[in-house]
Amino acid sequence: MAGLKNIKLKISSVGKTRKVTRAMEAVSAVKMRKTQERALLGRPYATAAISILHSLAGGIDAANHPLMQKRDGKAALIVITSDKGLAGSLNSNVLRAAEEVIKEHHLNKNEIVIYAIGRRGADYFANRGYDVRERHENVADDVPVAELRTATDAILAWHNAGEIGRCYIVYTNFLSTFEQKPIVRRVIPLAPVALKEMVEGIPPVKGKYSNGKIIDKTPIYTIEPNAEEVFNVLLPDLIHIIVFHALLEAKASEHSARMVAMKNATDKARDVGKMLTLKYNKARQAAITREVSEITSGIEAMR
Repeated sequence: MAGLKNIKLKISSVGKTRKVTRAMEAVSAVKMRKTQERALLGRPYATAAISILHSLAGGIDAANHPLMQKRDGKAALIVITSDKGLAGSLNSNVLRAAEEVIKEHHLNKNEIVIYAIGRRGADYFANRGYDVRERHENVADDVPVAELRTATDAILAWHNAGEIGRCYIVYTNFLSTFEQKPIVRRVIPLAPVALKEMVEGIPPVKGKYSNGKIIDKTPIYTIEPNAEEVFNVLLPDLIHIIVFHALLEAKASEHSARMVAMKNATDKARDVGKMLTLKYNKARQAAITREVSEITSGIEAMR
């Protein structure tokens, strides 16, 4: 009977777990729809903005801007992860992509500055001795522009001071509800080739947001009041758009991954519950059969 009691406790525990995962799945589904819609609606704007920068990048005036030129200094990594877990391999994939960037460019720990958006990434690099210069936790689902402006201003300040010479952003690109891909983009220095790849990687393969091509031919612009003043305002704003778009994609990916993970957990809890129930019924039937057999044997012995 002790075995039956233990199985019954396990069934109850699995049932409670299933209720929790179903509730988390429902919450994540609501958040997922909101963040997906915002990320998808923001894609045409990001495509147009970066396309403008790509068009201007071919000009001599833009090529001479500090944000378009290579320079010596440390490498900054903007790593976007989530503040919470239960999202499958989402965070581990982003961190793995960041490690691959570090290995690819043969960077030492003293040559890297980390700007972490999300607690998971901040804790990961801090525990390994990296210079986590800035960290932002509990970023709201609506992606407040003011917080992202702070991140962009910090990166630009480091660049203007000559502390960093390049910057990469690592985040999860939203492909579909069941597919998210970690991706690395170079933010500084800006380059026409990198911008073209970024624009082509923004829209999905199909759907109403699938148009994301840019014109390779650089048009002729008349810049007023002068090129230097315009680029000093335009280029930092477009870098801000890149970071803003990345966080929108990361948020949509996070809630999608969490919803799928909770759905899988709910399905698994249901299967385990069925298995335990079957085991309980078999054990109970065996106990009843054993008791009937003992009673029958006792009656026969009395005769």
